[in-house]
Amino acid sequence: MTTDTISTIAQEAVWVSLKLMGPMMILSLAVGLVVSMFQAATSIQEQTLTFIPKLMAVIAVLMIAGPGMLQMMIDYFQSLIREIPSLIG
Repeated sequence: MTTDTISTIAQEAVWVSLKLMGPMMILSLAVGLVVSMFQAATSIQEQTLTFIPKLMAVIAVLMIAGPGMLQMMIDYFQSLIREIPSLIG
């Protein structure tokens, strides 16, 4: 196992993790921005106000995109397991 293969595996792992968490993070950021604008407009300075909308948004993303995200993880791990013999030998 050379440093190039380790680097490639690490790069693929980072790419898959970014694709998995990207939709949740972007939606959470957007919901937080909207709630922050609402707080600024109404002068409500409650720190915990953004928690419930963000939580609901992340749960909605997981319900909608969860099966596809799970399939992406399964495909990645299956490809890693298939490559074990070539990585060892």
